[in-house]
Amino acid sequence: MKYYIIAGEASGDLHGSNLMKAIVEKDPSAEFRFWGGDKMADVAKSKPVKHYKDLAFMGFIEVVQNLKTILGNITFCKKDIEAYQPDAMIFIDYPGFNLRVAEFAKKKGIRTIYYISPQIWAWKKGRIKQIRANIDKMLVILPFEKGFYKKLNYHADFVGHPLLDAVDQRKAEGLVNNLALETEKPIISLLPGSRKQEISSMLPTMIRISKNFPDYQFCIACAPSQDEAFYRSIIGDNPIQMVTGKTYDLLEKSHAAIVTSGTATLEAALFNIPEVVVYKGSQISYWIARQLVKVKYISLVNLIMDREVVTELIQGDFTLSKTTKALKNIIDGPGRGALLEDYKKLYHKLGGVGASENAAEIIVDWLKND
Repeated sequence: MKYYIIAGEASGDLHGSNLMKAIVEKDPSAEFRFWGGDKMADVAKSKPVKHYKDLAFMGFIEVVQNLKTILGNITFCKKDIEAYQPDAMIFIDYPGFNLRVAEFAKKKGIRTIYYISPQIWAWKKGRIKQIRANIDKMLVILPFEKGFYKKLNYHADFVGHPLLDAVDQRKAEGLVNNLALETEKPIISLLPGSRKQEISSMLPTMIRISKNFPDYQFCIACAPSQDEAFYRSIIGDNPIQMVTGKTYDLLEKSHAAIVTSGTATLEAALFNIPEVVVYKGSQISYWIARQLVKVKYISLVNLIMDREVVTELIQGDFTLSKTTKALKNIIDGPGRGALLEDYKKLYHKLGGVGASENAAEIIVDWLKND
């Protein structure tokens, strides 16, 4: 079976690679052509058609500024699909791009599968029309999404969250003690995101906060897609350490974390690391988002639990004083124990390990029997 997979971000590369491994176990003759990253490339033993680091644009303004590039990529993708003639398309998140390509694939008679649903429960609910028309099989990873789609008269299969697989695998490998940090002080990890725009927006305040915690060493989980010089230009002469491509190693050794909203908020929780979640974007992008996004929380932890488990400091609330106070509360304050108890409940809600295998089984069985 020939599979064409599109993942447009680092998290999609991770989950796509694990899905590919699981598909090969159930379909040994599987062939892959893909948009993604190095992890998917390791499985496929070939380079991606396009690397996700060339595809990710953050925020409304940034998308408009790069619209010509995005439209050019869509045109190129359609031609590449026609040339490859896959048996099935698998779309991993990245909805603005993937839903357009899905419409094209459906018209060409290619079977379409969406793994990791667009977050239409948060905004752009109208996308359900595109999903109904162009997606044959929807596999969701958040427990409330199955019920959400049911209310819209569309069937979705809940397979569990693939991060549980990734974290469980990492824990099974054992602690890697190769961070080469300069001191033995307890670690507070800084996860400022993976895109230049968000790192530039978040990291300077994170660095200022470190000065209020002299008994801890602060370490940045640097994105492999960004140059060390870029981080150095922001850090300046502050005694902040960096590790690249070792986020899980860093989390395993951390006492607490400050995390930019996104997948990393759930990763920190699954490693039982108390965290403060922060986010700050351009004023225009933030204003537009406030008008469009219809959710109470920005972190996956709080969204899944449907209550405030981790503190969220957004836009104007992401200040030196408020973040310092929130961080102190989870370092040695009463918030630490309560947060760790809530993490246990979160894990239970996510359904346990096995998302990649569950998704692969549904996909392969459906394609063989359809």
